[in-house]
Amino acid sequence: MVSYKELGLVNSRELFKKAMEGGYAIPAFNFNNMEQMQAIISACVETRSPVILQVSSGARRYANQTLLRYMAQGAVQYAKELGYEIPIVLHLDHGDTFELCKDCINTGFSSVMIDGSHLPYEENVALTKKVVEYAHQYDVTVEGELGILAGIEDDVVAESHTYTEPDEVVDFVTRTGVDSLAISIGTSHGAFKFTPEQCTRNEEGVLVPPPLRFDILEEIEERIPGFPIVLHGSSSVPQEYVEIINKYGGKLKDSIGIPEDQLRKAAQSAVCKINIDSDGRLAMTAAVREVLATQPAEFDPRKYMGPAREELKKLYMHKTKNVLGSAGKA
Repeated sequence: MVSYKELGLVNSRELFKKAMEGGYAIPAFNFNNMEQMQAIISACVETRSPVILQVSSGARRYANQTLLRYMAQGAVQYAKELGYEIPIVLHLDHGDTFELCKDCINTGFSSVMIDGSHLPYEENVALTKKVVEYAHQYDVTVEGELGILAGIEDDVVAESHTYTEPDEVVDFVTRTGVDSLAISIGTSHGAFKFTPEQCTRNEEGVLVPPPLRFDILEEIEERIPGFPIVLHGSSSVPQEYVEIINKYGGKLKDSIGIPEDQLRKAAQSAVCKINIDSDGRLAMTAAVREVLATQPAEFDPRKYMGPAREELKKLYMHKTKNVLGSAGKA
């Protein structure tokens, strides 16, 4: 048994409380390799932002659970080395079994998500409650989910949205004891969120996707006032990265992400954790493709992973400053 406290990590409880009081959201950035971790920590140290290092079950398999534990511990020390000690959470994203959540808790995670949203309601309640009861013994925070997001992200696949039912949230939160709740109000997993055909053009001629269902969010806030809400699938799919990828040999389909002004609006509500994964993948892939295409003789991974890391850092600094409002809150 390895406690996250031994690694210098924190859970999300106090971070969420401060975020709701301050009208901002904590960034939850997914990672599974060294360059991603370096970019996340250096960006958040420079902007003085708290951060949630997020690991999917697929990322855990890819990176190895033991190495991930030491990477998280290294992230804490790296922040100190950079000159500012920021709060860092290590969080399991979309855990789908009690056994996986338990194993993560036992190996140093300070927060876990148990995603039973695909199950019948009563089974979701039972599974979530079981994880909560185990996690709380070790002061680990737990995120549950009601509603289903469309899209693909690692092992999570869903063809269509199921919006969160406000009528269910009080019962779910009360019976499970979860510390935060992921809801479905129109975001979706992956880079291919909305096709141009699903969007309309604004006065400037820019394609705009269907707006998030803030009416559902507001009703949920009324039902469980002061309770931490989480948004998954909140990448904005920056078109400049899509264009670079396709310019240098990629074949990404047209897709529109979640407008950043809508995420900023959400961050000023009870939404205190916003997950961003695909934007980071796009930034890194764009940088790698550009180097390999413009410098075809290059074979040193540092020469293309280094620029990818810097592009990712730039993206994350933008997110903390201009989208989530978490800059300066560490």
